[in-house]
Amino acid sequence: MLVAEVPDELITLERSAEEERAKLAGLTGDEYDTQWRRWREASQTVQAAITAHAEAAEANRYELEQAVKKAVRHAQEDPAGD
Repeated sequence: MLVAEVPDELITLERSAEEERAKLAGLTGDEYDTQWRRWREASQTVQAAITAHAEAAEANRYELEQAVKKAVRHAQEDPAGD
């Protein structure tokens, strides 16, 4: 699967999950547990969306997931991005 074929929705969901993961830094106790649940829910949402899209497009799920992660990582590294 080409990165160009990755739907924007999947990129948005992955970016959201990564943002939730990043919020874990420095948290402890109940705050950490609450944020961890938010991250887990966001992660489960993106995983389910990737699976559904791969099945619908008859694409390799692993390759699609890697393309999504690469697209998000590339966008975050782009100095002109934000």
